[in-house]
Amino acid sequence: MEDFVHLHVHTYYSVLDGQSKIPNLVDKAIKNGMKGMAITDHGVMFGIKEFSDYCANINKKRKKNGEEPFKPIFGCEMYVARRRKVNKVKDMHDNSGYHLIVLAKNYQGYKNLIKLVSRSWVDGFYYRPRTDRVDLEKYHEGLIVCSACLAGEIPRNILKGDMNAARETVEWYKKVFGDDFYLELQRHEVKDPTLVANRDAFPLQQKVNRVLLQFAKEYNIKYVCTNDCHFEDKETAEAHDHLLCLATQESLDSPTRMRYSKQEWFKTREEMNDVFADVPEALSNTLEILNKVEMYSIDNGPIMPVFPIPESFGTEEEWRKKFTEQQLYEEFTTDENDENPLSPEDGQAVIKRLGGYKEIYRIKFEADYLSKLAHDGAKKLYGDPIPEDVQKAITFELHVMKTMGFPGYFLIVQDFINAARNELGVMVGPGRGSAAGSVVAYCLGITRIDPLKYDLLFERFLNPDRVNLPDIDTDFDDDGRGRVLQWVTDKYGEENCAHIITYGTMATKNSIKDVARVEGLPIELANRLCKAIPERLPDGLKMNLNNAIACTPLLQEAEVSEDARERNTIKYAKMLEGTVRTTGIHACGFIICRDPISDWVPVSTATDPDFPEKKVPVTQYDGHVIESTGLIKMDFLGLKTLSEIKEACKVIKQTTGDIIDIDNIPIDDELTYQLYQRGQTVGTFQFESAGMQKYLRELHPTVFEDLIAMNALYRPGPMDYIPDFIKRKNDPSLVKYDIPCMEKYLKDTYGITVYQEQVMLLSRQLANFTRGESDALRKAMGKKKKAIVDQMKPKFLEQGKANGHDPEVLEKIWGDWEKFASYAFNKSHATCYSWVAYQTAYLKAHYPAQFMAALMTRRFSQITEITKLMEECKALKILTLCPDVNESQIGFSVNKKGGIRFGLSAIKGMGTGAAMAIVSERDKNGPYKNIFDFVERIDLSNVNRKAFENLAKSGSFDGLGLQREEYFGVNAKGVCFLDSLIKYGQLFQQEKAQMQHSLFGGDDAIEIAQPPIPKADRWPSVEKLNNERELIGIYLSAHPLDDYSVIMNNMCNTHIEEIGRGADLEKLSERDEITFGGIITSVNERFSQKTGKPFGIVTIQDFKNSGELTLFGDDWMRWNGLMKENYTIFITAKCQPRYRNSNLFELKIQNVEQLYDVKKHRLEKFTIMMDTSTVDDRTVSELVSLVERNEGDTQLYFELHTADQASVTLHYRNKGVDVDRSLLDFIANEENMEYKIN
Repeated sequence: MEDFVHLHVHTYYSVLDGQSKIPNLVDKAIKNGMKGMAITDHGVMFGIKEFSDYCANINKKRKKNGEEPFKPIFGCEMYVARRRKVNKVKDMHDNSGYHLIVLAKNYQGYKNLIKLVSRSWVDGFYYRPRTDRVDLEKYHEGLIVCSACLAGEIPRNILKGDMNAARETVEWYKKVFGDDFYLELQRHEVKDPTLVANRDAFPLQQKVNRVLLQFAKEYNIKYVCTNDCHFEDKETAEAHDHLLCLATQESLDSPTRMRYSKQEWFKTREEMNDVFADVPEALSNTLEILNKVEMYSIDNGPIMPVFPIPESFGTEEEWRKKFTEQQLYEEFTTDENDENPLSPEDGQAVIKRLGGYKEIYRIKFEADYLSKLAHDGAKKLYGDPIPEDVQKAITFELHVMKTMGFPGYFLIVQDFINAARNELGVMVGPGRGSAAGSVVAYCLGITRIDPLKYDLLFERFLNPDRVNLPDIDTDFDDDGRGRVLQWVTDKYGEENCAHIITYGTMATKNSIKDVARVEGLPIELANRLCKAIPERLPDGLKMNLNNAIACTPLLQEAEVSEDARERNTIKYAKMLEGTVRTTGIHACGFIICRDPISDWVPVSTATDPDFPEKKVPVTQYDGHVIESTGLIKMDFLGLKTLSEIKEACKVIKQTTGDIIDIDNIPIDDELTYQLYQRGQTVGTFQFESAGMQKYLRELHPTVFEDLIAMNALYRPGPMDYIPDFIKRKNDPSLVKYDIPCMEKYLKDTYGITVYQEQVMLLSRQLANFTRGESDALRKAMGKKKKAIVDQMKPKFLEQGKANGHDPEVLEKIWGDWEKFASYAFNKSHATCYSWVAYQTAYLKAHYPAQFMAALMTRRFSQITEITKLMEECKALKILTLCPDVNESQIGFSVNKKGGIRFGLSAIKGMGTGAAMAIVSERDKNGPYKNIFDFVERIDLSNVNRKAFENLAKSGSFDGLGLQREEYFGVNAKGVCFLDSLIKYGQLFQQEKAQMQHSLFGGDDAIEIAQPPIPKADRWPSVEKLNNERELIGIYLSAHPLDDYSVIMNNMCNTHIEEIGRGADLEKLSERDEITFGGIITSVNERFSQKTGKPFGIVTIQDFKNSGELTLFGDDWMRWNGLMKENYTIFITAKCQPRYRNSNLFELKIQNVEQLYDVKKHRLEKFTIMMDTSTVDDRTVSELVSLVERNEGDTQLYFELHTADQASVTLHYRNKGVDVDRSLLDFIANEENMEYKIN
């Protein structure tokens, strides 16, 4: 048997074309005795880093066992442009490309392969990434090429019968690549007569192979055999076939769809010998290629970008003259006080790690400039002279940064953060994560929280005992993030910057959905299988389909279902789970390099998330592995809260003239803490959930530290400690410390260990742990690394005892830490985000209307959010008003009476241009007097007919004297008044322009008759409200269900969104009866393809959301009379099994009634309950007035409660009451007043 290795292999990184997972392929190759293998994905090198890392780990184990290393070959199946890659004409077939296998022979070859692949994306992309002969020749060094499959240039020409072109191609590749050019033979014969597969490929391959063997002899070129592998095993052929259906969006049984021969599995050496027994050289030559390939690492130490230091500070050359290598050695191998020198061996290791003296001179130069900036900042923040404790922290931190080799990193970060703030007008967050523990970062402006004030620790960020790349995440307002990235790209060079790729894989549920779609499994069955998968598996089991099946009887049944489609869905979903399905861009990761990125890793392109019209470069290796290639990752995050704060400050300035310096608001503001104490946090950052509001009301926070602690505790696990925390806050006698000196670090959290930093500080205080040891302890406890924790415990006990502490108490403290440390939170992060939260609460406390208006502007596309914010406005007694051309700004704004006006640009179909034109003209020449004044003045090229219609229907013209319907009245000639108005405006403006350009011009001369206003029928209120909903997304001036809110809130047990598509019917089946109501916004009658009978899809909206109800057969025939648009209905239903003993459920309607009838006949009794101590003349007067105005059929009662718990019920006998929204709102706004029905 001839030895053999695979040289043409596709993994799941050939997206939706390859099924094979890299670890499975490598394991299979090793098990079969192969000495190595290549991976050659289509046009990309996505999988190379995973392949390299996996083989490196395997080879470590092989080395220990005395085995030869398994050799990875890095390659790519590239597309070679038919002409040149600059040609991009579809009719000339430039959208296609010849296939070519390109393999890296050595590190130089790897670098050249990176260049070829990157350039194929950046310059050559046209439908697919394409290289060309010019680039192949330029970057040919260190590369091996094979002629590829039937889609290669030589096979294509052979099949076309163009032997001259085939020969020319052979000669060109032979000339450029010499003995590193190989011809490639493939044989995919389908021998199984029952197999549904592509049988056309094999005869074509045989035809090509005969010519290739002839060329090999004629040109003295060696040949190899490959299998063009696309899946792992023979058994996974069908799973791969499903993948192809997903890629082409075809069904399995489509007769015209793309099919493979199903022979393209990763065959063993034995199987390949069977196929190519007659050409043994084709097998053995694969080993020749393997032997040509060198072993090398593609990993690098940090490739730090160069920060341009101002010449006024000095130059690197001057530093080289100023300091000797011996001086640098001493500086870099002692501590921050020039003491405790390292041993010569360790000292030389430091010099080597930093890249030798050539690099160290640069690091020293950058470190000295960093020191200057840090000290300048410290003087501004702490005063001059700098306090001793601050100076000590700065000296220590700067020394760690310098000896780790990272001063350039901090210079770059402070540079773009300060540019964002000072040049670009972008709002930057106060810091994020552990970087907030650095005093130097604070002095440089990277963070805005004083770490010394809040006991935040530098070594939580950079542990001096181990060299790790710093990781500074920066929040920018999400509008400005893209501009900051553009600034960075302009400064460091486009080729030196890139985003980071992400791979979207088929997760457990998605694999079922995808395969079910290909199998044609009904959607409700597929949804049922997906819903059966629990969110978390028991006993900490890893989430995957095999484990989910083991825990879920329904999935076990599906595996052996009588329905082949259901069986196959589970079978192939298991095989395809984890397959790469899509690629994307990392939400925040960004690379800045000192060289073009394609010198180090392959680059592809993707759509820019900030500027969708642009393509941006992205690394082909993802964020999990990119740093080990040496590239420096920085995280630029877009935080919408910062945009909301910025918007709020803008609205405040517009409406009050106040300029808020949001970074310098007082930390002890009484109004802000009162807002937290009331739990009135809707719309504020991180503190707005109902559970958090409850705890805030109980806690009664009075200092910023309370907020930091709540932010850290309010998460699964530590949440259990909140009640104890609240008790201790409210009763200081409960606060106790195991050892009195612990009060220093536990006082702010009332004796409870909340933060990881507290564990670190206490381990130092009690047992003299070093900074590095305390961070190692924090990390080991947090990640539950028991072996490391157990190893550190004796040291804690011994050193704690030596400090005079009781061993039993120390044991207890250690036990408490072990229990809680895995829950303890990063205080640096909690502090930073609590400050952002505090900023939002401050704005809401002092400028509630402006703050809510800003939130509405920023969240307008999320209707549920807008509804929630409007409810909060109602609770705050802030009116939310329809848009108005005389008051609205472009976004939401606040009028002089403190009401929130909808923004003009929020009107559907308006566009920013029209909104800007209206606001700009009003600001320039004053409010619009009437509709004629409006059309005379407005720029009609920006505000078109559609905009006029939408302004009228949305209520924007309500303040100009006409009713909404009058704009749509028709005159005697059948012309709509809106059209007459616009025509009048055009004539007026033309006349005005002519008069201004004439010698005797002037406004007095304009005499154009205003069109008369025709009569129009009044719109019913529901039509008026529907227009509002259509144009601004919600009912605003009123809601069609307002009159029935008492029914909706008290007699409905289900929200409409719970019964729509994707409803959890199994959960609904637990309710004895399902009641819901709403207004019908659309009705769609269709006919079933199966039965030919009609069915209806009804969209219903309640106060919160909308949902769809589908009625079939008899149900539709029975209830469609009540299912009409704008009807307000009340539905009673049951959720029951579709068939006897079935797990499939359906919603069965029992009754449909009009809400009017339900209110009239079923709302018999309405009782208002109140506390007599709060009843005054005003309350009685307003209540009586409301009741008198709202005469109706419901009996009214008052239940009065006295201070001694007694109560008396009074019947209001005068008349019944109509319980409408105004009465319910009155009760809701009165303290100690509630109601009940029936």
